This record gives sequence, structure tokens and C-alpha cells, in this order.
Amino acid sequence: MSDPRNIDEDAILKGLSAEELEQLEYELQEMDPENAMLPAGMRQRDQTKKSPTGPFDREALMQHLEKQALEHPDREDLVPFTGQKKGKAFVPKKPKEVPIHEQVILEPELEEALKNATDAEMCDIAAILGMYTLMSNKQYYDALGTTGTIANTEGINSVVKPDPFKSFPEEPPNPTNVEETLERILNNDSSLTEVNLNNIKDIPIPTLKEVFDAMKENSHVEVLSIAATRSNDPVAYACAEMLQENTSLQSLNIESNFITSDGMMAIIKAMANNATLVELKIDNQRQKLGDTVEMEIASMLENNSSILKFGYHFNQQGPRARAAIAITRNNDMIRQQRLR
Repeated sequence: MSDPRNIDEDAILKGLSAEELEQLEYELQEMDPENAMLPAGMRQRDQTKKSPTGPFDREALMQHLEKQALEHPDREDLVPFTGQKKGKAFVPKKPKEVPIHEQVILEPELEEALKNATDAEMCDIAAILGMYTLMSNKQYYDALGTTGTIANTEGINSVVKPDPFKSFPEEPPNPTNVEETLERILNNDSSLTEVNLNNIKDIPIPTLKEVFDAMKENSHVEVLSIAATRSNDPVAYACAEMLQENTSLQSLNIESNFITSDGMMAIIKAMANNATLVELKIDNQRQKLGDTVEMEIASMLENNSSILKFGYHFNQQGPRARAAIAITRNNDMIRQQRLR
């Protein structure tokens, strides 16, 4: 048996007739039907050889389809409709008459007053008599809390409406000038003790890294917050380097950013060389930090005696309990120092 690799395909193709070449091309059209580079109409071979009988006429086609639908016989019902009514006709029950000895007879003046009372007045009377099931809670307590005036103006049968929506003004944008603040941090301005860059979405990543680089030598800023600034891992690494060198920062907020577990792990490990930070907030990152980071956070808090407030929602019970015990211990130490 000859080796298939020695077959001369060109010689075989030259020996085929026109009909055989057409048949070969017809079969090869199905070799790669999932080719995404081909148009949808060419991903399967043409199975019709009939030439068009005329130009496309949509109206004629619609009329033909409608005619076929009208000529097609309807399917017979399993149970033919006869129009016969089945079952009993509904007859409303007559209300029971109250016996004379059970009827409530009021004085003529009260009877006349109740007869002419409006729905709002009846609602207040029902609330005073304790018939709270006839009204909403708001109507009931409004009636009890007023004297001399009609509190309910909608009546007993009014639809319970929700409380009116209270619109609150939108929070104004952060007015902090990033470039000016960065310059003041670099100059170690003694009047700058708090840096708030929260919710400023258009701060470039290099600028955020420059802020942390400038914080390494700054000795006056005590509060730094960059929540919701779209900070990522490069910013987290710069923050970790800053925490190892800065000795004045007491509060750091990096919540609601895009820091992953790698960047957060660098920050947590950098806390081993920081003894001045009192408050650290890292919650609400775009990705979950994972069990490894949470275990590292718990270990860091157990070995750190300066952190009194830590903002993070643990997903695991073990690290959560360890962190709570560590934070409680640190606060107790501060309380004992104040009492001495």
C-alpha cells in the first residue's frame, strides 16, 4: 500500500472532468461550516438548482399566504361548542335581618348627627372608638393626635397612600484642587492636616501615585481619604510604600476602589512597619479580597496595637472574630492609659 503523503493531488485534479470538479466543490462546501469569516449565507452549501421564475413581489407573496391560510380547514374541537349553559346561575344571598332586640337604637340627635357626618368625620369617630381595622395606621394615629379639628380628610374607604417622597439635594462635587493639594503636600505645608480626594473620578493614576510618594516625607497630614477615585493596584503599591515611611498619618480611607487582593495584600503587609495609623478603611472594593487576604488582615490586627478603627466587612467568621477581638483589645489599652 502506497504512502498517502506521496499522492500527487495536482495530477488527480487535472484528471477530473468538469462534472467531477463541480461535485467536488459541492462536497467541500460542508468541510468548515463554522468558519466565522464566511457570511451567514455561505456557511452551508446551496441545495437548490432551480432558477428564479420572476422578480420578488412581496404583495403577491402575502396574498398567496393569506389565501392558503383561509383555504386550510380549521381543526375540529375536541368538545364541540353548543352554546348550552352549564352549572347554576349565581343568585346573590339576601342579607340577614337583624332582630329587633339586637338593633342599636340611638338618640334622635345622635342618629341625625351620624347620618349627616362626612367620611372624614366618621373616620375620626372610628379611631376614637378604637376601630383601627377600618383605616390605615396613619389615619388612626392622626385622629388620636388632634383635638378640635378633623385630622382625616380622605375618609375610611380611602386607598392607603405611601408617605410623600422627600427629595434631598444632590451632594455637591468635591471642590478640592488636586494639583494645588499635591503641591502643598510636597512643600510639607503645616496648615494642611487633612486631604480629602473622595469621589473625584478624573484623577490620573500617576497623580494618585505622586500623592502617596509626597506623603512619605510629609509630617503634618493626619487624615488622607481617596474613596471612590478608581484607584487600582499601582496606587495600592505606592500606598504600601508610603505606610512604611510615613510617621504622621493617623487615618487612611481607600474604600470603593478597584484594588485587588494583590494590592491589598501589599498594604496589609506594610502595616507591620507602621505604628501611627489609628484608622484604616478598605471596604467595598470592586473584587472580593478572598480568604487569604482576610486571614492576613486578622494576623495584622493581632500584631498591631495602634489601630482602633478598621473598616471592612469580613466574609469569613474566623477572621471576623479575630479582628473584633484585636480591635477591642486596642481600645481597652487606650482606655486604661486614660485612666492612669
